[in-house]
Amino acid sequence: MVRDLIKQITLFLAVGVEACAAFVIGVAAVEATIKAFQLFFIRRNVPEEAKDELRLRLGRWLTVALEFELAADILRTAVAPTWDEIGKLAAIVVLRTVLNFFLQREIEKSAANKSNVRK
Repeated sequence: MVRDLIKQITLFLAVGVEACAAFVIGVAAVEATIKAFQLFFIRRNVPEEAKDELRLRLGRWLTVALEFELAADILRTAVAPTWDEIGKLAAIVVLRTVLNFFLQREIEKSAANKSNVRK
């Protein structure tokens, strides 16, 4: 009885965390779309750095959303996992970690280029 209640609460939390990730992705995509529209159609002669900043900001928010998604997957698997669920979680963790790594590397590279341009 208590185990079932804990499992239900954990699954409910996982859905909530996943909803947070979807919200972050949605808001970030809307913001990026609006700014991209402004850059490409309203303010045509913008420096390349403005486009990079837009891409970096979106990338940062996507990194946050990936962390939320990973947390939701861990919550789902945390309560009485089967070997199949553990294997799926391991695959998801590897994929999301690789995505996150490359996103973070791109963000750091662009940030370093940005600081070098200012010097």
